[in-house]
Amino acid sequence: MMPRANTGSGLRGTLRLDEPLARHTSWRVGGPADRYYEPADLDDLVHFLRTVPAHEPIHWIGLGSNLLVRDGGVRGTVLCVTGRLKSLTAVAENRVRAEAGVPCAQLARFCARHDLSGAEFLAGIPGTVGGALAMNAGAFGGETWGIVAAVETIDRHGQIRTRLPADYRVSYRSVVGPDQEWFVAGHFQLGTGVAADGKALIKSLLAKRGATQPTQQPNAGSVFRNPAGDHAARLIEATGLKGTCEGDACVSELHANFIINRGKATAAQIERLIAIVQERVLAAQNVKLEPEVRIIGVES
Repeated sequence: MMPRANTGSGLRGTLRLDEPLARHTSWRVGGPADRYYEPADLDDLVHFLRTVPAHEPIHWIGLGSNLLVRDGGVRGTVLCVTGRLKSLTAVAENRVRAEAGVPCAQLARFCARHDLSGAEFLAGIPGTVGGALAMNAGAFGGETWGIVAAVETIDRHGQIRTRLPADYRVSYRSVVGPDQEWFVAGHFQLGTGVAADGKALIKSLLAKRGATQPTQQPNAGSVFRNPAGDHAARLIEATGLKGTCEGDACVSELHANFIINRGKATAAQIERLIAIVQERVLAAQNVKLEPEVRIIGVES
């Protein structure tokens, strides 16, 4: 059992010290967080942020996909909102509000059930709304910010704001906005659809994902961004790197832009394999692949 700290000060969430982040990442690797907090809800998160010292780093995680935590762990505080910031409601005609901890697939199904179209692609994103907003996550030709009407953010002082897409520079897998603000909810504008059609499309997209991606093995989703006019998977496969391993970290045989953990991989092995793929693709294809996954923490 990891030690639990007394949250005190009326906080209602769960605070743990030295919490192993391998438990909270889809690659199943990562060292401990100095402090790990799961807020009870948005109000509790506001209260907690006001207790964090100004100098202390803050990191946010959802389902732990698209994230590599190094083996030495993370200094400062890690906030996990999955299953905590989970409100999901229809707030106006064809508009849905989803908090940051809502899984993207859940949002897709919710929209379909309410006869709304345009969010089906979210079923193929293995993360939460917060992460999808932060990186403009996409799947099956759709991108998160293509359906964003507004967002709610919070800063480290607990101040909540509502912002519009015009407040951000959004591009492929990149979102640049006000510094030291994090997404706590998104408002999504959808089209009018038919529930049965939406559910059928989601089912089809998930079947395609299961057939083409290593969904049954620990992975973090796509490792590299697609270069303009090309696909990272094609370049990696053309370089002959499918099945290349560094310890138990291996380039997937099913989809070359995925790195899987065969069971006992370390974060260091995954990071070395990322570098190997970059070096060999650059040498063979003269293309520098840029990682899509976020790497945090310190080496052991």
